[in-house]
Amino acid sequence: MNSASIGVFDSGYGGLTVLKELVKALPGYDFIYLGDNARTPYGTRSFEVVYEYTLEAVKYLFSQHCPLVIIACNTASAKALRNIQQLDLPKIAPDRRVLGVIRPSIEAVSAITKTGHVGILGTVGTVTSESYPIELEKWSGGRVVATVQEACPMWVPIVENNEIGTEGAEYFIQRHILNILAKDSQMDTLVLGCTHYPLLIDTIRKYVPPHIKIIEQGEITAGKLVDYLQRHPEIDNRLTKNSQLEFQTTESAANFESKAALFMDRKVEAVHVKI
Repeated sequence: MNSASIGVFDSGYGGLTVLKELVKALPGYDFIYLGDNARTPYGTRSFEVVYEYTLEAVKYLFSQHCPLVIIACNTASAKALRNIQQLDLPKIAPDRRVLGVIRPSIEAVSAITKTGHVGILGTVGTVTSESYPIELEKWSGGRVVATVQEACPMWVPIVENNEIGTEGAEYFIQRHILNILAKDSQMDTLVLGCTHYPLLIDTIRKYVPPHIKIIEQGEITAGKLVDYLQRHPEIDNRLTKNSQLEFQTTESAANFESKAALFMDRKVEAVHVKI
């Protein structure tokens, strides 16, 4: 392989909502998407296991000649990214970079909120990690004064089983939106802290008051990556630009293709890999 692609990793399918925006923002670049569908979900697993699996995926994408890897998974970003950046990269690949989706979201929230009251919707793993409250306190420059969270364990299965728009989906979405709204009446910004959730956006908007800004991660992450590459030509110059897009999965390629098409709004061809 002569290409030097941007690697995009997720535990399953949700990262495809990020990939879709990355391709839109950087149409000339080459991308490899890796879904660890054989071991999904990550949200209920321990920090140690998520870190182990994520590091394996990063190493695999490095072996596929990716100078830059985007962890397009909130759970993996929350539980593994910092250790990989600070402990592993200096030893295994000091000339490569690994970025996540939480920091771009934090920066967007800090610029948008006026009341300083922010809500986070996420998986059990992301909420339990406390990554968003910790990062908001650390990086918001004092603009965020209160953060409330709501775990939505049924939302990912709703998306992956194509139950979007059903009565069951409506029930669980309404329930969790009303729960988080009740936690803070001053909230003006709501983060969809899982990359599956944009597929539920039409139903989510039905229950979120119009004065609350909803943050979706795909477009934000894509914009931040464009800015990052402009500021780091030493990485950008290493990336090949042939508009190639490759999909890889640790599970059945046929299963991946059928579900990935829902996220990408197009036919997808995938290959099965071992990492």
